Amino acid sequence: MDSMVQLSNIPESVLPSSGSTYGSTDDWYLALAEMHIATLLFQHNDMVSSEDDCRCKYVARQLFRRLAKQRRLSSFGFAEDNWSARSTTNKPKLAMPPRSGSFRLWNDHFRPVTVLVDESDLVLGVIDWEFTYAAPTQFVLDPPWWLLLEWPEEWTDGIEEWARLYETRLEIWLSALEEAEGEMDPGSFRLSTCMRDSWETGRFWLNYAAKDNWAFDSIYWKYLDDLFFGARDNEVPPEKLWETRLHLLTDEEQAAMEPLVRIKMAESKERTLVDWKDDEARQRMSSFLFD
Repeated sequence: MDSMVQLSNIPESVLPSSGSTYGSTDDWYLALAEMHIATLLFQHNDMVSSEDDCRCKYVARQLFRRLAKQRRLSSFGFAEDNWSARSTTNKPKLAMPPRSGSFRLWNDHFRPVTVLVDESDLVLGVIDWEFTYAAPTQFVLDPPWWLLLEWPEEWTDGIEEWARLYETRLEIWLSALEEAEGEMDPGSFRLSTCMRDSWETGRFWLNYAAKDNWAFDSIYWKYLDDLFFGARDNEVPPEKLWETRLHLLTDEEQAAMEPLVRIKMAESKERTLVDWKDDEARQRMSSFLFD
């Protein structure tokens, strides 16, 4: 959230207040989904590149929030997933963590560069603890994004090439993990099984997109939308993908889209930082949340 305030100039008044806690995984997914909407609404500069780009980002965020509000994101890719298009063709087998009380220590920025070692490669400590919080267990069951050391959305050759290379590194990681798990007692929890399942079902991409505002738009239409709602027409150009899902929005959500497009296109003509008053920011946010 600090990055959202510093880099996107999102008003703090529309973000979760300091010290906010969540009693369930579904509440946390909903909070993340609404932060994605806040980014679209309040980031004045470099948020949209065209009218269709704005429509794609709006439709994706409203659908993502809808699924979070319906308590569906927490079950995606697990045996309890009885709603996604993916579950109808390849039923998941692993049970989801409990919806309430299942949180683990998590650090979004944990990666090799934050681990300090000595000359013998013995771990001395870990830095960047300021990015640590209690996160849904779902996050811990995903394979680590840092196997290629760089963020997917920053990969020079594009996110699809990142995913292709990542899959080869993932096999090495899982083999090493399985070897270590071989020394455990029979019947013990196998993290490697959950991580492999996360990649195969698409849970990896769901949680990565949920956590990362900057990556959401690179991931949603490419790796999540068809898993959620089924295959789209392959002939539809990327800038028109919003048209394939517009019918899933409510009348209110559809009616709000074009006014937002006009607002964002007008904003794009002038680079500036807007000093939002708290009441105005909350009003703008609430006018795009439909329950």
